[in-house]
Amino acid sequence: MRGFSTYLFDLDGTLIDSTELIMSSFRHTMRIHIGTVPSEAEWRAGFGTPLGPQLARYTDDPSEVTAMTATYRAHNREHHDRLVTPYTGVRDVVAQLATRGARLGIVTSKSRVATSHGLRHCGLDRFFDVLVTEDDTTEHKPQPAPVTEALSRLDTSVTDAVFIGDSPWDCEAGKAAGVSTAAALWGPFARETLEPYAPDHWLEQPDQILALGRAPSSG
Repeated sequence: MRGFSTYLFDLDGTLIDSTELIMSSFRHTMRIHIGTVPSEAEWRAGFGTPLGPQLARYTDDPSEVTAMTATYRAHNREHHDRLVTPYTGVRDVVAQLATRGARLGIVTSKSRVATSHGLRHCGLDRFFDVLVTEDDTTEHKPQPAPVTEALSRLDTSVTDAVFIGDSPWDCEAGKAAGVSTAAALWGPFARETLEPYAPDHWLEQPDQILALGRAPSSG
């Protein structure tokens, strides 16, 4: 199998383990603003989509969404470095890809500030040629725009790229953009949740990224 020249990565749930930080920020925000914590499963189902639309499910008041967003992000910043770590093996894999001369990009629904901080904290910031964040496109995953934007900035064709992510939205965005897709099963989404989205490759652990090729895996 011929390898890819370009590797696009989601951030949370793929490169860095931020699940407890996300859930802690959600619980804190809900207690402050609505006095109770709604279904955590519902919040988890929205992993990988922008914060504003997620919070808008809990209020019809745009000003309250703004206030909730501020509360969430303040809590997130305060506790980020204590609760966030890179997934085991991720740093070595990304370093090996960079050594091979691969072009690397981040495609995330997080803000640019939060993305940059997370990458620095986890020792990953020096490896990526482009960051496409919530701030860079008007449409977000599962729409293809963020993936297409990364390809454009890297001057890469869809046939040369793979998008690696942990969520259904990553699979959908990658497929809509025309790139190969790979599902990271070490993140918060179970395989049975991702199977309907038919990723081209299944990854049980990060080092399998190094063996990805253009022919779909049979896993």
